[in-house]
Amino acid sequence: MTFNALLATQTSDRIATDVVQLEEGQLMAGNVTVAVEYSTVNDKDALAVTGRGPIIRQFPLIPGIDFSGVVVASSHPRVAEGDRVVATGWGLSQTHHGGFSQRARVDGDWLVTLPDTLSTRQAMAIGTAGLTAMLSVVAVSLDKLKPERGDILVTGANGGAGSIAIALLSTLGYRVIAATGRMQQADYLHRLGAAEIIDRATLSTPGATIARERWAGAIDAVGSHTLANVLAQTRYRGVVAAFGLAQGADLPASVLPFILRNVTLAGIDSVNAPHALRQTAWSRLARDLDPDTLAHTVRVIGLADVTQVAEDLLAGRVQGRTVVDVNA
Repeated sequence: MTFNALLATQTSDRIATDVVQLEEGQLMAGNVTVAVEYSTVNDKDALAVTGRGPIIRQFPLIPGIDFSGVVVASSHPRVAEGDRVVATGWGLSQTHHGGFSQRARVDGDWLVTLPDTLSTRQAMAIGTAGLTAMLSVVAVSLDKLKPERGDILVTGANGGAGSIAIALLSTLGYRVIAATGRMQQADYLHRLGAAEIIDRATLSTPGATIARERWAGAIDAVGSHTLANVLAQTRYRGVVAAFGLAQGADLPASVLPFILRNVTLAGIDSVNAPHALRQTAWSRLARDLDPDTLAHTVRVIGLADVTQVAEDLLAGRVQGRTVVDVNA
């Protein structure tokens, strides 16, 4: 059978993307074939599709770092035909065909069976961003910071992971401070559950190596001076989870928050997270994330719209989550 896919090709130093028809024989190796229903457009996808980041490592390739759908064939012992599954990370959109396609063939170890309460569309409304947010929330909250310990800061609050982190923390009873460069979208962040909004500019320039204590913990998507300032203002025995580098990969910080305030900095990786951790995170997402709150963060597009949305995302014109209906 044939299916539609967004295929990225490279000529010289230029990457082009087109919706094409492929045959199942053109899929890559794997022991599970999935009829894909939804994918998403993340920051990493935008860099891949536009060629502004060295994400795709071989061409031609179908981009899309995550997808959800229904298994149509499997020789994997844990995955059965008819299972509703989600895939995030691993080599998708880098060395293996990804989610911007109506068909995917992957290693069954990459797949997580969806909880019964989550639809495949809801799974991609959550997607890689939501998985990352959940892993970050677990890092700052699990047996470490209870809501009574104080506020939790979320940087990059308007992004996909930031939006879901706010919604999760709010549902779990935390008072959330959201840092954003789009103060005009404060109402959106308040609807997600943020109690206070601050301008990211207050954190993005060089600051004191240790400063007045402001929050019990934080989830950071930005890195660089922002993360350094977040650490400097974290309370005694606070926890900061870091997963992004929107401002930069550097960390111009001091050891003082660590040795004077016993602050913990936890790194978050969702790409190669082990299966058991992923399954736990998806179970918690199904339990702790209010689907009505999630609906406010989502818009749905088709495969033909992905390239333009990728440009808009990198230009800062996209709010919340963008779900791709690959069959639209």
